[in-house]
Amino acid sequence: MKPAAFEYHAPSTVEEVVDLLAEHGDEAKLLAGGQSLVPLMSLRLSQPEHLIDINGVAELSSVNCTDGRVAIGSITRQRQVETSHEVARVAPVLPAALRHIGHATIRNRGTVGGSIAHADPSSELPAMLLATDGAVIARSSSGSRTIPAADLFENFLTTTIEPTELITTVVVPCSPAKTGWSVREFSRRSGDFAIVGAVAGISLDQAHTTVTHASISLFGVGSKPVRAAVAEKEILGQTASPSLWDDAAAAAASEIDPPSDVHGSAAYRRQLMKTVLRQCLTEAYDRSGVSR
Repeated sequence: MKPAAFEYHAPSTVEEVVDLLAEHGDEAKLLAGGQSLVPLMSLRLSQPEHLIDINGVAELSSVNCTDGRVAIGSITRQRQVETSHEVARVAPVLPAALRHIGHATIRNRGTVGGSIAHADPSSELPAMLLATDGAVIARSSSGSRTIPAADLFENFLTTTIEPTELITTVVVPCSPAKTGWSVREFSRRSGDFAIVGAVAGISLDQAHTTVTHASISLFGVGSKPVRAAVAEKEILGQTASPSLWDDAAAAAASEIDPPSDVHGSAAYRRQLMKTVLRQCLTEAYDRSGVSR
């Protein structure tokens, strides 16, 4: 099928974009990488009356590692961030998550902001943003606001971004010293969406024995990425060990209510999550002693 008729706009500045959004509201869609929107339009599952192509807005494409954070312009290509040596040094969880997205061809076109705005519950970047306590900066004709990841994801393919708002920047905190990150997932084929997945960060004390901070988020287990708060409390202040990761994985499995679908039952997903998270925590621990 072909998309339904729409009016095409090609602004060159953020101000022009937010003015168009203010004028057309939920009758408009933003086009960046187009990896999700274009197929939806071709199937006529999405029929915007106005298509706002933001690829010409140069100020939305940037990567800056300053002030203890990585600030990424919303239309920055995923591959650019994935291959950045500076990003890998200060925030290794970012390339770790990006490497799981589709294939290199997809990441050459897909954008960081677009993946987060799309909010697919099986997607890696929303879970990464949640685990790192990251945020997005959204702009409208009335000004800008910062939305923490914990307040961003509302439901399946739904965020708290208003129809008149544009994500201009994705903000990810830099990784503290003695912190290891890991992103693990299970999919039936390489490049497929994850059936289940996990993002984990582990910080250790100077002796490299006690867990001083833990961040865990899960994806593919509900209508949005989930922070595994019970599992985090399970390991905080404890001595790092394989049995501790087992306990954390069991705790995480007990606090989720995954769906049943053609890819597997809820029980299957819950059991699979235990294995994936155990591997994720083990890898994060192994990486926690790697100096940046």
